[in-house]
Amino acid sequence: MSVTSTTATKTKTPGGGETSHKRGLPRGGRRREFTTRRGLQIAAFMAPAAVFVAVFTYYPMIAGGQMAFRNWKLTDLTDTSWVGLKNFRDVFADPAWGTVLGNSAIWVFGSIVPQLVIGFALALWLRRRFPFRGLYQALIFFPWAISGFLIGILFRWLFNSEFGVVNDLLQKAGLIDEPVAWLADPKTAMVAVLIANIWYGVTFFAIMILAALQSIPDELYEAAALDGAGKARTLFQITIPYIRTTLALTVLLRVIWIFNFPDLIFGMTGGGPNNETHIVTTWMIKITQQGDYGRASALGLLVVAALLVFAVFFLMATREKKGVRR
Repeated sequence: MSVTSTTATKTKTPGGGETSHKRGLPRGGRRREFTTRRGLQIAAFMAPAAVFVAVFTYYPMIAGGQMAFRNWKLTDLTDTSWVGLKNFRDVFADPAWGTVLGNSAIWVFGSIVPQLVIGFALALWLRRRFPFRGLYQALIFFPWAISGFLIGILFRWLFNSEFGVVNDLLQKAGLIDEPVAWLADPKTAMVAVLIANIWYGVTFFAIMILAALQSIPDELYEAAALDGAGKARTLFQITIPYIRTTLALTVLLRVIWIFNFPDLIFGMTGGGPNNETHIVTTWMIKITQQGDYGRASALGLLVVAALLVFAVFFLMATREKKGVRR
């Protein structure tokens, strides 16, 4: 924190009088001027970080992006000729493309809505004061610290058709007569991975929304209670409008993360059975494992473009007008 001293200067007025002016100056008398030498010093301090980011972030991005326009296959590195948009056409012509695209939409929207609703409910509950609230918060927030791939392995055991806990509980409750092959049946495999992802992602919504709820002044709720507002009216006219920006940004982040979240699916099903749980990112990894780097890079560029377009339109649709809080 800089400390400034105040100096006074006097100027003559047209009438012959004097007026004094005060201005803040850094301790020592004068503001330090920006010189070429100082600029070079700043650049020297920034250079190592800039080089690191350029080498390990931007160069791989550019190199990977140009692969999308070349015949880049691990099985034949002698021919990496320029093929233009051929890799993109191959992606669209693949018979699995329609299934993968549909699975991606189900994966994102089937996860985001329950995560938002359940996370919002948990945040409202955790905002209240009750015994051992800190312990409950720790237990709810703990899953977010675990790797998504480990969560996938955990739920693969839970949904195991032979000795999984899920089948055991459902049989004891009388809901099913015989074990269900959750991860081997195309009709239930996506349901299983969605349940796992919902459980995993609720934590993030609860954390973000709880932090936003704690910023709402209690006076607003007291005024609403005096006006006779019920819980539903308070929720939709005070709580949600006040944290609207946080909700929008949280949803945006989760959509991007879920779309780029192959870890859990690989841990549970590996994209099977018969591509029924493959999303775009898991399919891209599968293509990479097959050695077709060109087609995988083309798919990666499509993912980046789609998410950029979504982010722009989502922010435009949810932004607040100046001076207006909805």
